[in-house]
Amino acid sequence: MNSIKAIIVDDEKNNRLVLRKLIEKFCPQITVIAECESVDDTISFIENNATDVVFLDVEMPGKNGFDLLANYNYQCPFEVIFTTAYSQYAVKAIRFSALDYLLKPVDPEELIRAVHKLSVKISDEIKTKQFELLEQKISNKDVGKKQLAISTLEGIYFASLDEIIHVDADSSYTKIYLTTSDMIMSSKPLKYFEELLEDFDFVRVHQSHIINLKHIRRYVRGDGGQVIMMNGAEIEVSRRKKDDLLAKISDTL
Repeated sequence: MNSIKAIIVDDEKNNRLVLRKLIEKFCPQITVIAECESVDDTISFIENNATDVVFLDVEMPGKNGFDLLANYNYQCPFEVIFTTAYSQYAVKAIRFSALDYLLKPVDPEELIRAVHKLSVKISDEIKTKQFELLEQKISNKDVGKKQLAISTLEGIYFASLDEIIHVDADSSYTKIYLTTSDMIMSSKPLKYFEELLEDFDFVRVHQSHIINLKHIRRYVRGDGGQVIMMNGAEIEVSRRKKDDLLAKISDTL
């Protein structure tokens, strides 16, 4: 197997050193061929050196990690694994696009998992759509038909938020039910989707269920009650979620 050529891009030297050591210890298939402290340095290096993957810091002074992608019109000739201290806005944008990222301080198991996924071939068309979705999120261009990239066992599925009727936990996986009558099985847990969807017309009504308020047919009163969704699904509402649900339903009327 040929070595994977990588660049570490981070404005802080100590962060670059720590990540290099982790890669050397846990990911021997990766060869770090350069460390860059700015976007401009990275672009100059890539112009003259074949690069397979860039470990890309999101928050940097001057041009940030997203500016590097913009330089290639989001059609990058290399794979990207983002690295970031927790920035809710940046992480949500990356998650909406189903792209890989590592939170600092980097966890070795997460690093191994992200590097392993480099061997899973994703078509250029899908990759371009992921980057386009990312660009829309970070530039607030997704004011119309908001889309979500969903990681499945088969690859990446793109759905508009309006298509999603309800989202159900299935052990450590999640089932996403769409207006197209499709059911998408995601490899992410329900909590992951709760954090992504909380700013939209979605509410978690039970430990196992998130619903789209736009697709409620009716609410059936009870201890916690039930919601009947447009696809006929009968979803239990927990007692402690009942008041929150009813308040949000009245807000949308």
